[in-house]
Amino acid sequence: MKPKVFILMGSDSDLPIMEESARTLEGFGIPYVMTIASAHRTPGRTRTLIEEAETSGVQVIIAGAGMAAHLPGVVASYTTLPVIGVPLDASPLNGMDALLSIVQMPPGIPVATVSIGKPGARNAAILAAQIIAGRDKGVAKKLLAHRAKMHEEVEEKARKFQRNG
Repeated sequence: MKPKVFILMGSDSDLPIMEESARTLEGFGIPYVMTIASAHRTPGRTRTLIEEAETSGVQVIIAGAGMAAHLPGVVASYTTLPVIGVPLDASPLNGMDALLSIVQMPPGIPVATVSIGKPGARNAAILAAQIIAGRDKGVAKKLLAHRAKMHEEVEEKARKFQRNG
């Protein structure tokens, strides 16, 4: 099956976080491809990968980056596909530098930005699924089921926790 999402990270050290995107996409049955390319160290590879993703039918790109976090913005400059940036906690600033770098894109080259770390990687995959769901009713149904499951989990916790003083 052709990948619908392309997950890109700047280093193999980002894998423990970005695997959260992969696991979430797998849960929705969305095919993806994941690899490493650096905006600074391998700019030619980065550009080639984005061009290949466009022609292969990829619908959304998730790019994880830490520190200066240029990868999502560079990726967005090469494509008109939706790009979701995941800020990674890779510096003494605990990911705040990456968050600000990704969210402060210049007008005309947007990057959707999620929270720092694993919760952001999970939300990036869910956002990608929401984008894909506009064309894929099967994914839309899985998203609704996912929300219903979350709803029930909260209700169950509330039942267990409820206290009356």
